[in-house]
Amino acid sequence: MPMSIDFQSRLFPHLSKIVDHYGTPFHIYDVRGLLENGTDLTRKFMGQFQFKEFFAVKANPNPEVLKLMRGMGFGFDCSSIPELVLATLVGAKPGDVMFTSNNTSTAEFQAALDIGCIFNLDDITMIENVPEPFPRLICFRYNPGERRSGTSFIGVPVEAKYGVRHDQLINAYRMAMARGANRFGLHTMIASNTLDCSYMIETVRMLLEVVEEVSAELGIKFKFINMGGGIGIPYHPNDAPFDLFQLAHEARYLLHRFKERNGYVPALYMESGRAMTGPFGILVTRVLNRMSKHREYVGVDACMSSLMRPGMYRNSQIAEGAGYHHITVLNRYGHPKSGPTEVVDIVGSLCENCDKFAVRRELPMAEVDDLVVIHDTGAHGHAMGFIYNGRLRPAELMLCEDGSVRLIRRAETIEDYLRTVADLEPNVMQL
Repeated sequence: MPMSIDFQSRLFPHLSKIVDHYGTPFHIYDVRGLLENGTDLTRKFMGQFQFKEFFAVKANPNPEVLKLMRGMGFGFDCSSIPELVLATLVGAKPGDVMFTSNNTSTAEFQAALDIGCIFNLDDITMIENVPEPFPRLICFRYNPGERRSGTSFIGVPVEAKYGVRHDQLINAYRMAMARGANRFGLHTMIASNTLDCSYMIETVRMLLEVVEEVSAELGIKFKFINMGGGIGIPYHPNDAPFDLFQLAHEARYLLHRFKERNGYVPALYMESGRAMTGPFGILVTRVLNRMSKHREYVGVDACMSSLMRPGMYRNSQIAEGAGYHHITVLNRYGHPKSGPTEVVDIVGSLCENCDKFAVRRELPMAEVDDLVVIHDTGAHGHAMGFIYNGRLRPAELMLCEDGSVRLIRRAETIEDYLRTVADLEPNVMQL
């Protein structure tokens, strides 16, 4: 969703000063927008059942962003040791972290055990790999296979490497019980970036039906169901936003009916990342030059090291058009440009032809030193950056509620690039 008018009004008048102070490129996040969005999520799901959001750390692993999520009472969805460390650094307590990993090492399981995470096991073979003491609370990630169609972005469940098959699920819980588990959850993640509210409603319905099936066989109750993430944001200006109110309303009804049938109700968890932070960040980059080849090109000082999504997803067979990010062109003083338009590619400096933020996009005519604002980079933006070609990751800034701007991650330097190879202690293995 293109950045809000409120965000623009608080940022654009000061953008040239920010650029002069910090340089370009950089991501900048809107604290007010992040807090209002998180509060709105909690408000919509308040009601006759317990609800908790476990923010997907992979979406935006900056500690300052995570502190905001934690301050709103959110837990964290983690899948690696560094993500676990980040969660604990910002104050996550035992039970505040869902650990959902794939092809997990013993060291990762041990780290999650030490922290007191909720174990969400991705495969039946993982049960025997979890160290002692085996967690009393165990959750399994469910893959419904042909029972669900999947979404275009993430692909169909039968092709996914994630989750326990339906025919394995009862045995998985039975095996966990044999190791000492006595509290249980059920999780799934079969959508990504969907704007279809009905799909997520059916996911809640599916989870509750599976819970009843497992309970009838094993005589156990479930502490929670977790619908996962996957709620999308409208990257295109004309996209209708996800109807979060309708999802909350229908989920409340489904949980109420479950309680009527079973005498209790599990908590409802979700682990949204993109929907929490995506629209509240932008990438600001500067026009370096114009090029006229077989197309017209506008070259900027950011590249895929700053934002991978457009190049990664543009030609994806399962996610056509998923790499779109809205773009605003401003002059060097931070005023949105109007007047004549042109059809151009906005490109970076990486030695890859997919290093394009926009392809054949009609935009106001851009000149050298103009600013290009790329919207919706608050999730899977900086987090997906990389350093191929020696193009280093940019700074992250935060627009605070008092109107100040704070550096929350500095841009990488050549010293950072060389850090893992410089000053190595002798480490030679004779064969």
